Amino acid sequence: MFEHLQAKKTRRIVGLMSGTSVDGIDAALVEVTGDPLRGNVKLCAFENKPYPDQVKNKIMQLFHTKEANVEQVGYMNFLLGELYGEAVLSVVEKAGLTMSDIDFVGSHGQTIYHHPEACTGDGYHFGYTVQIGEGAVIAARTGVPCVSDFRVADMAEGGQGAPLVPFTEYLLYRKEKQTVLLQNIGGIGNITVLPAGGSIEEVYAFDTGPGNMIIDGLVSRFTFGSQTFDECGKIAGAGVVNIELLSEMRSNGYFSLEPPKSTGRELFGEEYCTSLYNRIREREIRMEDAIATVTEFTAWSIEDAYKRFIQSKNPADQLIIGGGGSYNKTLVNMIRKHMQPLGVQVLIQEEIGLSSDAKEAVAFALLADCTMAGQVNNIPSVTGAKKSVIMGKISL
Repeated sequence: MFEHLQAKKTRRIVGLMSGTSVDGIDAALVEVTGDPLRGNVKLCAFENKPYPDQVKNKIMQLFHTKEANVEQVGYMNFLLGELYGEAVLSVVEKAGLTMSDIDFVGSHGQTIYHHPEACTGDGYHFGYTVQIGEGAVIAARTGVPCVSDFRVADMAEGGQGAPLVPFTEYLLYRKEKQTVLLQNIGGIGNITVLPAGGSIEEVYAFDTGPGNMIIDGLVSRFTFGSQTFDECGKIAGAGVVNIELLSEMRSNGYFSLEPPKSTGRELFGEEYCTSLYNRIREREIRMEDAIATVTEFTAWSIEDAYKRFIQSKNPADQLIIGGGGSYNKTLVNMIRKHMQPLGVQVLIQEEIGLSSDAKEAVAFALLADCTMAGQVNNIPSVTGAKKSVIMGKISL
């Protein structure tokens, strides 16, 4: 069915990403020339479409698992499909193209629940995950195939279904003579290790812990929703780290868990932020000091992950930061303070001529390219899956 796509030397693909921060929809239009695993990748256009406030609020309601219901999930699944379809049409127009120029779409969807730890009830043993943003709606609105729901194929083979981006990071960032770390800082932080001259089987990655999630949660609570993030790290930059509070946060058992591992809102989301905020108010800690402390917490978690699980095996030369957290200057400076004494140069995507904003949307375009070509696109050493699989469901 897809022989005509597989025969094309150059494919135009729109990748879509909506992360744990629920900021909006990232849409990247890319051209891939040559083999999906070794081809040349060109970013043609990128857009971020912020969610309307009412949509963001409805998505956030789904994170309250004891209150959300099936009707809400079903409604939002189709509504996000509509919004994702609009994002595709918009970025294609921005590139000066029409949908007749586009081959297919790759959409991550919006994660509303991720439970990678295996359950043992009912006589079976599996983890589970839920991403919404109906691929069939995207395909219907755009008129091209859509690849979506990537994580489930990996989890069906016992994997964590995360992180998935390391596959594409290997394609784009590997170096023969340098070990490179890719640190994404969205709502959650995750790190990919590309050993110098290593094969894809030698790549490993895992979630380091919270990225922007706790920072955003506290800023929103302190400002009663008038601010939803710490722009450029200005609030944290005006504060002083509270050592006692930081020490309590560092005792979280997640950090000592051996990779492969992943986390999300289930551990560092609304309940965590509410409990932390209440402790902060009880101790009369200033907003600036609280935000400085949780920002330092994210920076520390990256150093801790490196020292615990990476340094002895693959001492690194570079750490390249992507995601929204790369625009938080205070956070980036804190990370540099932690990593440079360990001999690791810290850069952001823009310092190597790339885009932090577009990185993950590009990744799902490339993952979809592999799906449509019938090529495996997970890394079992990263996710813990029993074998390599072709991830993604195709809607025509």
